Amino acid sequence: MIEYLRGEIAELTPATAIIDCAGVGYETSITLNTYTAIQGKKEAKLFIYEIIREDTHQLFGFSNKQERELFLLLISVSGIGGNTARTILSAFTISELCDVIYSGDERTLKSVKGIGLKTAQRIIVELKDKILSIAAGLPTASPAASSIDKETVAEAVSALSMLGFPAAAANKVVQSIAKEQSEATVEQLIKLALKQL
Repeated sequence: MIEYLRGEIAELTPATAIIDCAGVGYETSITLNTYTAIQGKKEAKLFIYEIIREDTHQLFGFSNKQERELFLLLISVSGIGGNTARTILSAFTISELCDVIYSGDERTLKSVKGIGLKTAQRIIVELKDKILSIAAGLPTASPAASSIDKETVAEAVSALSMLGFPAAAANKVVQSIAKEQSEATVEQLIKLALKQL
C-alpha cells in the first residue's frame, strides 16, 4: 500500500497529476481542491489511495489526510465509486461537504453530476455521524462565509446546470461568489458565475 508520493510535478491538469518520484512517473487522479492546493508548485506530496482490480490499477491523490478520509467514507457508501467520490469532493471544500452532509442538505448534494436523490439520502444517513471526527479537525467557518442561504446557492447551481454547465464546476464558482457576496440574490449569483464559467 502506498501511503503518499512526494516528488516533482511532471504534469498537472484539474483531474490528474503526474508525480515524478526518482524517475518514475505516477499518474494520480485528483480533486479540484487538490489541484488548487498544488497548482503553481514544482513539487508536491500527495496522500494516496489505491484501487487495484483485474482490469484497473488507479491511484487517487489528495493534498491532505482529511480529504482522503472523506474520500474513504464516500466510497464506503453503496453505489459510490472512486470517480464519483472524486466528483463530490471537487464540488465542495472539505468543510462545505461536512456541513452539507451533517445538515442533511440532500438538494445541494443532488446538484453534483451523477448523484440522484436516493444516493444523496444514503450518503447523509450513512455518513452523518462518521464525518464528525473530520469536521472537528477543521477550522470553523466565519459567520460571513455561511450567511448566504443554502437554497439560494442550490437554485443558482441548478439554473447553471440547466444552462449546460457541469454541476461540480458551477457549484464551486457559486460557492466562492457566495462567500464574497453574502447578500447576493439567485439572479446576481447566476450573472456573476456566468462571467467566470
